[in-house]
Amino acid sequence: MVSTRIRRMLVVLSMAAVAALVVPSGTSAQPASHPTRIDAEGDRTLIAHVYSAAMDRVVRLRIRTPPDTSEPRPTLYLLNGAGGGNGRATWEAQTDVDDFFSDKNVNVVTPLDGSFTYYTDWIRDDPVLGRNKWTTFLTQELPPIIDEQFGTTGVNAIAGLSMSGTSVLNLAIARPGLYKAVGAYSGCAETSTELGRLYVRAVVESRGEADVENMWGPDGGAGWVDNDPYVNADKLRGHALYISSATGLPGPHEHLGARSVGNDPALLLNQIVVGGAIEAAVDACTRRLAVRLDELGIPAHFEFRPVGTHSWGYWQDDLHASWPMIARAIGA
Repeated sequence: MVSTRIRRMLVVLSMAAVAALVVPSGTSAQPASHPTRIDAEGDRTLIAHVYSAAMDRVVRLRIRTPPDTSEPRPTLYLLNGAGGGNGRATWEAQTDVDDFFSDKNVNVVTPLDGSFTYYTDWIRDDPVLGRNKWTTFLTQELPPIIDEQFGTTGVNAIAGLSMSGTSVLNLAIARPGLYKAVGAYSGCAETSTELGRLYVRAVVESRGEADVENMWGPDGGAGWVDNDPYVNADKLRGHALYISSATGLPGPHEHLGARSVGNDPALLLNQIVVGGAIEAAVDACTRRLAVRLDELGIPAHFEFRPVGTHSWGYWQDDLHASWPMIARAIGA
């Protein structure tokens, strides 16, 4: 059942969407970024369709509203991994995210788009993935819309896993001051090293079937360096940072009853073998970033698990473990 508060919010947001579409007579200006449609998914959950002027298309987002909206609340941008919110590899399908935030006074915004894009600004349109200007959308276009339509405090945090575990670091670097806290779970914090480039190619080319040069240019060129969190680590100063990885060895979430396994022996084997290898590589990246931040005198909490694969059970654990730090930073 949809609450009266959500119904009122839908009316207000729908009116705002119509207003944003109005272009003065005699002009041909492209409409500014704006919500085009808002649908209620549950008592406190909305599916927002937001037009991005930078990408010239509509992006879907899942928005969880706080249980108490009597005063402005902060916002957590919670990004999905390589699948970008499509299919079953999502926070909603694989974790207890809805129950976890049921009593927390924070707006939670999750894009349901962006598969295999690294949530970055691509230098060229791609024949497969189209036009991607995710840094612009997430750091410039979307926050004012969320702040205005949901009456937030304007204080934000961002968290992501795997592919977006790299992205959230770069997004914080790209827009200093936008996020008070960053949660980077199992993301390789390198893009210009050989290991980092291989990891990016595995996501963008092998899985996304896109041309990675349309993202950051020639392999190893300036674009790859500009988007390397390790190289640009000094710009992470001032953020509350929670960064995690594991060794890749089987741990407590490697069993048939795990949500990500679903009693499927083949999925369990894949999680152990493939997920273990991926996490071991991520762990190497993360440990180098820890050394780098220590050299720069930038405080951060690093969670190095002695066991664990590249899988959802551990990312749920990370969300739970990082939340107190994030909540303190944003006043949730």
